[in-house]
Amino acid sequence: MTERDHGYARYRLDGCRCYVCAAARSAYDENRSRAIAYGTWQPWVDAEPVRTHIRHLQTCGMGLRTIERLSGVTRSSLAAILSGKTGREPARKVRPATAQRILAVEPTLDNLAPKTLVDATGTVRRLQALVTQGWSHAKLAARLGITPQNFTSLMNSSQVTARRAHAVRDLYDDLWKVPPPEDTHHQKIAASRARNLARERGWVSPLAWDDDAIDDPSARPRGIARKAVA
Repeated sequence: MTERDHGYARYRLDGCRCYVCAAARSAYDENRSRAIAYGTWQPWVDAEPVRTHIRHLQTCGMGLRTIERLSGVTRSSLAAILSGKTGREPARKVRPATAQRILAVEPTLDNLAPKTLVDATGTVRRLQALVTQGWSHAKLAARLGITPQNFTSLMNSSQVTARRAHAVRDLYDDLWKVPPPEDTHHQKIAASRARNLARERGWVSPLAWDDDAIDDPSARPRGIARKAVA
């Protein structure tokens, strides 16, 4: 056992009286006394908001294994908060640090299950922005590995899977500064048609969107009056 294994928990659980454990107990008591004196002592908090948040994460396709990895709270502790341990009711109170770690976990494209449905606003806006640059539907569909028909459906979707949204985000990151090839007559025509289509439909270029706004349905592109663009 190393010094790293000792501390307040070892003092309380095993009764260890080594210097490290004794110092940890002393620091704990000092902090506790100070917090009580100032009226800020809060060893437990209500578990219900934490339980609600866990359930919200689960509806977004996140399992307890993923929540455990992101929060650092064990699955057994998460399960105890949700449904209680064997023969016991769900936890009514949790430690503030535990609540803070769990509540800090938010669903993102990087941690959602691939088939989870998410809002398509950012996905559609990214594709529209690429079209303004001259990328045709056919070229974008090919890069996404889908048919032109499925691409058209994607452009009109209100929801997409997390996997598809992630793929479009990666494609956008690769191409938003890259013009399409226009070496041949056919390529020039395809790029021109794409730009004309985007212009007719009022789509905006990548420069009109901030990274933190493009996925927000209520956000508007820079320099554009309040009108539907997605």
